Amino acid sequence: MKFYEQPEDIYLELFEVIQMSGVFPDSKTFVDSIPKRDVNDILKDFYEEIKTPGFDLKSFLDKNFDYPEEPEYKKLNLPKAINLEDRLKLQWDLLTREADEEVENSSLIPLPHPYIVPGGRFREIYYWDSYFTMLGLKVSGRTDLIENMVDNFAHLIRTVGHIPNGNRTYFLSRSQPPFFAKMVELLAEAKGDEEIIKKYQPEIWMEYLFWIEGETEIPLPGKYYNRVVRMDDDTALNRYWDDENTPRAESFVEDVELSDQSTRFPEKVFRNLRAACESGWDFSSRWLYDPNDLRSVQTIALIPIDLNVLLAETERIIIRGMKLEKEDSKEITRMELFHKNRMEGIERYCWEEERGIYLDYHIKFKEKVERPSLAMLYPLYSGMATSEQGARVLEYVEKNFLKPGGLVTTNFNTGQQWDAPNGWAPLQWIGFQSMLNYGRKDLAKTLAERWTYLNESVFDRTGKMMEKYNVEDLSLEAGGGEYPVQDGFGWTNGVYLAMKEWLRENP
Repeated sequence: MKFYEQPEDIYLELFEVIQMSGVFPDSKTFVDSIPKRDVNDILKDFYEEIKTPGFDLKSFLDKNFDYPEEPEYKKLNLPKAINLEDRLKLQWDLLTREADEEVENSSLIPLPHPYIVPGGRFREIYYWDSYFTMLGLKVSGRTDLIENMVDNFAHLIRTVGHIPNGNRTYFLSRSQPPFFAKMVELLAEAKGDEEIIKKYQPEIWMEYLFWIEGETEIPLPGKYYNRVVRMDDDTALNRYWDDENTPRAESFVEDVELSDQSTRFPEKVFRNLRAACESGWDFSSRWLYDPNDLRSVQTIALIPIDLNVLLAETERIIIRGMKLEKEDSKEITRMELFHKNRMEGIERYCWEEERGIYLDYHIKFKEKVERPSLAMLYPLYSGMATSEQGARVLEYVEKNFLKPGGLVTTNFNTGQQWDAPNGWAPLQWIGFQSMLNYGRKDLAKTLAERWTYLNESVFDRTGKMMEKYNVEDLSLEAGGGEYPVQDGFGWTNGVYLAMKEWLRENP
């Protein structure tokens, strides 16, 4: 395993002075910057110059650091009157970054192959974003880039032991929803070669072991260790977590200010904020005790439906790989038992029979959490729900979540970006596939038509593909979050292209 220093450890007191000064509107700017000279010399000068009257922090930083800049986009000679679908297929190069070179004291963890970034302030690869980006790459015939990105993630697993949130040192303490095994399966499908699953089996196993680390150390129900919670004698389920309990380097001032407004121990606030980032839903009423108060964030107290379904999918793909490798049948049977126990655990703890929906489960209160969200679709996405369950979930989703522009993430309008009125590309795809899996082709078509129309109409107005969209009022932009609405945007492009291809094949 390779060790990487964090920005706060490299720059010591200078780090906190910069992040709390407000000299940069976005806390991410400094941690993505690169020193122009030896850090020890910069720190020595800082400690001397800060004592002088009229010290100007911004001038000091201008002299000593190169700030991140938006890369110069390659000029594309696009045909006139080109439609959006064809434009996006040609524009992958704009979001492609070449293999990285190692740069001393940069927060970027170098990757050996080209990759797609989301766009905007997101200048690095992001874990779960990449799966949905790959859907569009497959439609575009860019299997080469899918393979490059899978190889990069395999490299990260071998190098740091897991796939971090993104390839930045300050993301190393957490991951994101575990889609790696699904990426490998997608690559195998794109290349028509099932043997690819065998090729990446070691890395799929390594990532799985990262998520279940400590399971054998918590034999008693109610005990937990990092990402694993022992629910009963047969079942261990997972939660989102972060190995650190300090303010996020890339959102330092936001975390400190929120903690200062709270009566809770700062370490608890920070850990729960970070764990919400591991979920990818940062932030949402889903993670809050009080849906309107971010200070009440309680991510690590919850058993999330989506995480456990994705780990069940990882187990399924591991079993598939084991069978391809013709491994010992006893080992396969043992893995199948783990898989069966997880699926039964999801059913036991997350299925609510009365309304016919899946809900997250509260570890401490030992009850389902009254926060219906699109996470309820994940068991349908994987195909693990029964036909009756699938029909009931889709009936609930159609009635409560389907809006003029697609699926709204929750029905709580809290100002958090993973709440109403916003819709996000990955969850549109999860919903779309769930509808197809459970015989609602009509509903899937309606969803695809509404979402792609919204993408097109916003592009016509702005010339941009967005990170998220307002699906309730199509005349308004999405809002919420710790930063302005971003454009680019990898996963939006990917889902749009995949849906358009399906609509063309299913008129």
